[in-house]
Amino acid sequence: MRRADRLFQIVQLIRGRRLTTAAFLAQRLEVSERTVYRDVADLQHQGVPIEGEAGMGYRLGMGFELPPLMFTQDEASALVAAARMAQSWVDPALARDIETGLGKILSVLPAAARVSAEALALYAPAMGLEPALRARLQTLREAVQSRNKLRLAYRDVSGDASERTVRPLGCFYWGKVWTLSAWCELRDDFRGFRLDRMDAIDMLPDRFRDEPGKTLADLLRTFKVEKVQGQIVPIK
Repeated sequence: MRRADRLFQIVQLIRGRRLTTAAFLAQRLEVSERTVYRDVADLQHQGVPIEGEAGMGYRLGMGFELPPLMFTQDEASALVAAARMAQSWVDPALARDIETGLGKILSVLPAAARVSAEALALYAPAMGLEPALRARLQTLREAVQSRNKLRLAYRDVSGDASERTVRPLGCFYWGKVWTLSAWCELRDDFRGFRLDRMDAIDMLPDRFRDEPGKTLADLLRTFKVEKVQGQIVPIK
């Protein structure tokens, strides 16, 4: 990769994230961290408002804009592939938004790139979630976004039923199985709930705020610890 192209990629990667470390940039660009430090320093010297420093992470200053970018033919094909696969495994509302968004992207591509992307011979037939499960997934996703508590009628792996009030934190896809990761008020701890074991879902009017030890970030840190230990995150 030419250095000019690498500098451009550094700006693109930094502006696409809230905070970007030199280690992340080095991995993505396949260069050393020392090279990243030097490139970032050169960009800063040229007037690009990159804030931060080595060891802390970088971000772009407010108000910095680049002109709109055009997708390459390979990037457009990758977006088509991702959209086709996702539409079979997400809820109906999100699937419609994916189709609309993809249409907008394809509409601004050069004709040759658009035709090539649309002709991609990679398909995901609609054999994913059953309609009832897709509707439940939409309820879960909307509750995560609105931060409304949920009441679940749930069956565990043994078939034992229980009713849980939870703070929904995130929906996770494990390959044919969706789970809700949440703070369970009954267990006073994080729990994972399989979508296909939920008999009923009620979105409650009560909303929740982040509390130390009960957030998605806290949960993800738990995932990382278990991964380091070579364990699989348990699904309750």
